[in-house]
Amino acid sequence: MNFTAPHIEYDLISPILVVLGVAVVGVLVEAAVPRVYRYWTQVVLAAVGVVGALGATVYVLNRIHPGSDHPKPGFLVAEGALAVDGPTLFIWVLILVLALLGVLLFAERQLEGGVTAFAGQAAALPGTEAEREASAQGLEHTEVFPLLMFAVSGMLMFPAANDLLTLFVALEVLSLPLYLLCGLARRRRLLSQEAALKYFMLGAFSSGFFVYGIALTYGYAGSMEFSKIAQAVASSSGSRALLLGGMGMLAVGLLFKVGAAPFHAWTPDVYQGAPTAVTGFMAAATKVAAFGALLRLFYVAFGGARWDWQPLMWGVAILTMVVGSVFALTQTDVKRLLAYSSVAHAGFILTGFLGARSLGEIHAGDINPVQAVLFYVTTYGLMTMAAFAIVTVVRDAGGEATHLSRWAGLGKESPLVAGIFAFLLLGMAGIPLTSGFTGKWAVFAAALSAGAWPVVIVAVLMSAVAAYFYVRVIVVMFFADPVGDGPSVAVPSVLTSSVIAVGAAATLVLGVVPGPLLDMLGRIAEFIR
Repeated sequence: MNFTAPHIEYDLISPILVVLGVAVVGVLVEAAVPRVYRYWTQVVLAAVGVVGALGATVYVLNRIHPGSDHPKPGFLVAEGALAVDGPTLFIWVLILVLALLGVLLFAERQLEGGVTAFAGQAAALPGTEAEREASAQGLEHTEVFPLLMFAVSGMLMFPAANDLLTLFVALEVLSLPLYLLCGLARRRRLLSQEAALKYFMLGAFSSGFFVYGIALTYGYAGSMEFSKIAQAVASSSGSRALLLGGMGMLAVGLLFKVGAAPFHAWTPDVYQGAPTAVTGFMAAATKVAAFGALLRLFYVAFGGARWDWQPLMWGVAILTMVVGSVFALTQTDVKRLLAYSSVAHAGFILTGFLGARSLGEIHAGDINPVQAVLFYVTTYGLMTMAAFAIVTVVRDAGGEATHLSRWAGLGKESPLVAGIFAFLLLGMAGIPLTSGFTGKWAVFAAALSAGAWPVVIVAVLMSAVAAYFYVRVIVVMFFADPVGDGPSVAVPSVLTSSVIAVGAAATLVLGVVPGPLLDMLGRIAEFIR
């Protein structure tokens, strides 16, 4: 029997390979490098790896858009398993930027007295002598850096996947490291372990739906490739029940990752219990990767069945916005409030997703739905990283002070920290001159151009509801009397300060001058098929 070796375009997938290589080397570092040197070795390795992957992405971008009058829209690589095109490359750049910010948050040691916020010995039971000894010795879990790199590699593969099998592999590669990272908090160990277990159990359940959807879709189209699924949909071949069932099951798996209702139940508990650095990275980067995969799957593979899946997405978008906004009103923990805010934002992004139509049908002056969604996830990702970075610096004797009452009087204690956090909250609320306003305008305009005005009406109403709970936090910080000794703000190192500065600056710049990014996204928002 003759075997033909697959042809792999290693240069075009070099960003993924660089990150995977760094992750593997990080595992070897844990085995070979003495413990006293591991922290700086892992930090430098991860940072250099992410920067190297960014450089590789720029190289691939030059291959696709060499500056000629007729640039190539992209390449199908790895025997068609991955699609490297404009949306893929933009999402790669965004994920890698968020990953670099994540490395900085993971590396912060100044807030915990010279050690990171991760458990010294994860295998030790909370409250036992073994855990106390690990804390006394200043042990650190530097494995978090290779775990982060493995998650990033899956996130890079996820929006580029061009067949259902690759999509599933990418989903698991990005998910499994996050399950572990959620359970590694140095403080509140039981809450952290509970978060990891809930995320793992519900994530495994959603993966089961996803695999069942793959099976049904394969039964319908006879292939797992997006292009062949699209051909089967266009020719209306096969059982319609298999198509509808497959789309529904696949949607469950992807909507779980973006935290859309009714698949959002894990979000508040996991966001609250996970180490805040992990929460910030997961909230930002996972949403970017998952929405990229959702766009490619439903625009490329199921684009011809738009009228079949659009009513489902209408309902999910409306329910997600209502659940996220209304439940956030009652939250007294800042991390849980930001979790429900994340759910609401998933609904707003799905509003832009409903602008789905054949890209050839978009008229002059219309907002491209891909353009709108990519702009929104950019603004949301950078705002979210900065917001969770600020959460790490508001502290009390027990560590991070996440209860809202502990934030009373923060404006007097630290006007700068409170002011930046208030600005980020206003951005999340969509106040003009912030990137959040432009992002909401873009997704609402995209939905209106496709006739989804009922969803836009609900989105506008829920934006008003969301503005209330964001303003409530601002009122607590600046106008409420402190409880007890009042809040304490720890002075972070340049690592966390850089994350806060980048997020706040992006929120301001993309709110004041969003045109260049929107125009660029309009030029590259085309999926190769």
